[in-house]
Amino acid sequence: IYAAEPATAAERTRAEVTALLESFLSPGQNPTRAAHERFWADDLVYTSSAGKVTNKAEILQSFDEPLKAEPGTPAEPEPVYSAEDILVRPYGEMAALTFRLVARAADGTTQHYRNSGTFLFRDGRWQAITWQATKVPAIASLPPEAK
Repeated sequence: IYAAEPATAAERTRAEVTALLESFLSPGQNPTRAAHERFWADDLVYTSSAGKVTNKAEILQSFDEPLKAEPGTPAEPEPVYSAEDILVRPYGEMAALTFRLVARAADGTTQHYRNSGTFLFRDGRWQAITWQATKVPAIASLPPEAK
């Protein structure tokens, strides 16, 4: 029996960036400051689906701000996120990621986003240096048979 050949660098990059994304989106990780600290590079440029440009420092600062819920109103539970149609294209120490983000709210509603990011491998780990999120209009997120 021959030992399996080691994964190519490109296959390893695809597997590592995909695992990083899936871990980041998991319910136990995504709403935590530690997950965002690990996922985003210090020099991140993030463009939200609303067109707001932000950075890692502002994202992390949002974890320090108290929730602004009305008194006596329970806080909304965080949506549960998952990724579909994940494509990682390796370019040496850089990788381009595109995927469809699915956000499932506690009330059962679902919203889709098309996300893309650029990752760099620095200091022994992959981190996102750019991110773009685009909200998919509700009609476009329906399966073809439902349109």
